[in-house]
Amino acid sequence: MVVLNRIYTRTGDGGETALGDGSRVAKTATRVAAYGTVDETNSVVGLARLHAGGALDEGLQRIQNDLFDLGADLCRPAPERDGEAGHPVLRITPEQVARLETEIDTMNARLAALRSFVLPGGTALAAHLHLARTVSRRAERLAVELAAQESVNPAALHYLNRLSDWFFVAARIANDEGRADVLWVPGANR
Repeated sequence: MVVLNRIYTRTGDGGETALGDGSRVAKTATRVAAYGTVDETNSVVGLARLHAGGALDEGLQRIQNDLFDLGADLCRPAPERDGEAGHPVLRITPEQVARLETEIDTMNARLAALRSFVLPGGTALAAHLHLARTVSRRAERLAVELAAQESVNPAALHYLNRLSDWFFVAARIANDEGRADVLWVPGANR
């Protein structure tokens, strides 16, 4: 259980922060940028939920919880050394990735095939889901960059890759199951 009885600690005033294993790194480190962008994604999901209801809101709530799991995963280096921690280490699992895939397939089965790219927009919910999609793509790029430098849980990378797809399909659902999608018209303004 997490207990937060003090919000500021002053330990980061010098430009460093603590990782999940207690080590300290610069706040500009790729690892910090990756899990910070996961947190940013979670905030955008919170905005999207203001416009969601039913199954989409339930899915977004699950994703918000997963994003905290993902942040915890990314803030702890060296997954191969988890056994040395002396306690269970929170990591994204293949089951969480599989759940996203199942939900994507279920939503996508309700949609007509696309004949053009979709412009971000439509309903307020769809617009916020497209924003969540693009921020999660940035988080994925940072996590991939991190994985090129240090070890990263592969399931975390898979989760981020599926997550942006989930947001895309959910945005189409939010746009009257794709009927209100705003489609790109190449060269329309020439």
